[in-house]
Amino acid sequence: MTTISAKGQVILPSAIRKRRGWGAGTRLEVEETPEGVLLKLAPIFAAAQPNDVFGSLPPRGASKTLEEMDTGVLAEARRRHARD
Repeated sequence: MTTISAKGQVILPSAIRKRRGWGAGTRLEVEETPEGVLLKLAPIFAAAQPNDVFGSLPPRGASKTLEEMDTGVLAEARRRHARD
């Protein structure tokens, strides 16, 4: 059992915090459900779609041709297959 403080804070039992690995500063999402309130770890980064981040990294080196990319993919597939 726990109590809500005047500031709206709730103290979670230490056994739960330890099992979950939730230390001081852990960010949690609070979700209201029909059964009550659900606490879960907040994602480290906000969800993003590929178009949101495409082109955000600077290019490194010269661009590859389609043939060079195909050769690289084939070489990696062969390397992984040989390992199995």
